[in-house]
Amino acid sequence: MEGKNGNLEAAIDQLLNVEKQMRFAGEVAGTKKAVTDILQLCFEAKDWKFLNEQIVNLSKKRGQLKQAVTAMVQQAMQYIDETPDIETRIELIKTLNSVSAGKIYVEIERARLIKKLAKIKEEQGLIAEAADLMQEVAVETFGAMAKTEKIAFILEQVRLCLDRQDYVRAQILSRKISPRVFDADTSKEKKKPKEGDNVVEEPPADIPSLLELKRIYYELMIRYYFYNNDYLEICRCYKAIYEIPSIRENPSQWIPILRKICWYLILAPHDPMQSSLLNSTLEDKNLFEIPNFRLLLKQLVTVEVIQWTSLWNSYKDEFENEKNMLGGSLVDKAAEDLRQRIIEHNILVVSKYYSRITLKRLAELLCLTIQETEKHLSEMVVSKALVAKIDRPMGIVCFQIAKDSNEILNSWAVNLEKLLDLVEKSCHQIHKETMVHKAALKV
Repeated sequence: MEGKNGNLEAAIDQLLNVEKQMRFAGEVAGTKKAVTDILQLCFEAKDWKFLNEQIVNLSKKRGQLKQAVTAMVQQAMQYIDETPDIETRIELIKTLNSVSAGKIYVEIERARLIKKLAKIKEEQGLIAEAADLMQEVAVETFGAMAKTEKIAFILEQVRLCLDRQDYVRAQILSRKISPRVFDADTSKEKKKPKEGDNVVEEPPADIPSLLELKRIYYELMIRYYFYNNDYLEICRCYKAIYEIPSIRENPSQWIPILRKICWYLILAPHDPMQSSLLNSTLEDKNLFEIPNFRLLLKQLVTVEVIQWTSLWNSYKDEFENEKNMLGGSLVDKAAEDLRQRIIEHNILVVSKYYSRITLKRLAELLCLTIQETEKHLSEMVVSKALVAKIDRPMGIVCFQIAKDSNEILNSWAVNLEKLLDLVEKSCHQIHKETMVHKAALKV
């Protein structure tokens, strides 16, 4: 064993002399070969401690060439998966990480090293530590990194933040990815880089395609919006996943997603965006494959009062199935929110048919008590979803919009103009009849 170590040290000393001569001569190819040969000898001898020492020593040599450091880091990265145990692997990654820190020409390698180290930490159950490691790197500034690799790295940062329940940081990181980047046409030929441009590296084989990254992105955003109970944004995320061609081609994938789109559309508060999504979903021909949900959406766009008890009895089983489905995300709160949305829909329908209605009659139409009706009505007025006034002593609800003084004056001016036009036309007709009568008398 000692003889082997002696032979190794002698061979490395000889190569170090060659490396020194080549480095001082400015020979890039020779220096690269010398440093990679030194690392290869250490690897073949399985002397991991000596390998780490040589990596640090070679990187600190005076006037060390950038190309040599890059080649050394890339060579050593191939040995990571060959390490005998997890401690040796972590030590090698940390050594390479310290060597590449602050060097812009090995920034991509450093990002990949940190990703490997974060994965190890996550497997050990240290999610917070893994998340902190990943956030040290800002890959969005790396010009030479492939677009898909950048997106995959940022998505990994977002996922770790969500796993540690750091939702604020997850949102900040997610904003580094524009959803429009997923709509880029990947079929177009890549342009040849001009002279002076950064050469973009090819992504590693384990990086997913752009469409797969789109699905991962929206699944992570669903987790974030679910924490905020933002049903409309969850629906929009599922809609984006539904539009992916590979999912549209497979009924076993798109049917559960379309069901979720329908549920979250119904649970979302009424606003122009929700109304637009509701109408566009109803136009989808695939909705005929799930007629129950098409009927449910039809009820929401029809200007008619929906009976909550009959609706719940019809769709209770579907709702429970959605909760129990693999990946289902409707919880107990959603049932209460569903009832709330049906009540809001009914109030909006009543406001279209009535300008004034008694509170008692409104409560009968909504199948609620007077106190509950007043509560829901007040909430809608506060959220500006509806304009209404309640006369509590008289027990009357008025849905008329109060006009300001300018609107009243304008309406009066229009009415006066119409009146004067009528008077002028009447005078003209009277004058015409008089002239005809005089002419008849002369004859």
